Amino acid sequence: MHELILNGQMLDAFEKYYDEDVVMQENNHEPRKGKTYNRAHEEKFLGSIEEFYGAKVHSVAVDEQDGKVAAEWTLDLKFQGAPRMQMNQVSVQTWKDGKVVHEKFYYNEN
Repeated sequence: MHELILNGQMLDAFEKYYDEDVVMQENNHEPRKGKTYNRAHEEKFLGSIEEFYGAKVHSVAVDEQDGKVAAEWTLDLKFQGAPRMQMNQVSVQTWKDGKVVHEKFYYNEN
């Protein structure tokens, strides 16, 4: 999954690895429920990017017993009408039967 994202194929990764009932959350915002709703959110996010320069995974922690994966990311991008930036975030996923069923993103919202 990380390889697809690193190659700019975020929606392909989403389609292949996310469960139909996935719950996703940004920081402590209201969770988004369902693959259809979250796909629309991801498409809106990607549509707000003017230029994607790349991404890097700095570290990954896996707890196979509980199905948890945490990854530290840097995204190098430019949003529409904004300067180029490096967006640092941590994603924490819960996997079940080969699919992400829950994901929460942690990042600075300034």
